[in-house]
Amino acid sequence: MSNRLNISSGSPFEDTFGYCRAVKTGNLLEISGTVALIDGEKVGADDFYAQTYNIIERIAAVLEEAGSSINDVVRTRIFTTDISQNLDIAKAHAHFFGQVKPTTGIYEISALIAPQYKVEIEFTAWVNE
Repeated sequence: MSNRLNISSGSPFEDTFGYCRAVKTGNLLEISGTVALIDGEKVGADDFYAQTYNIIERIAAVLEEAGSSINDVVRTRIFTTDISQNLDIAKAHAHFFGQVKPTTGIYEISALIAPQYKVEIEFTAWVNE
């Protein structure tokens, strides 16, 4: 495929699973499911708001690296292990996307890659070339 740019996070899981953090093809940017960096203080294992905020804050840098921004996100897919925490997740999501209003879905799943992760988000964005 022409004009394909793979953006790596440097995670060893990328080679293990055969994926990369993000793929830009033409004006489309797809970002893989991303979990929080849990530090136990600012981002705790049971803090759904902090995990969501951390994910989106970090993805903003990936968007910029690809020539996009939060304002260019057209879809998010939110996966959580506890749908009853949806208002905390929504509050963090709205902090970044309250004016942008991408399409979104929130889905409860039984587990993520490790038990400390409660939220994982995928992103689709537009890139102006």
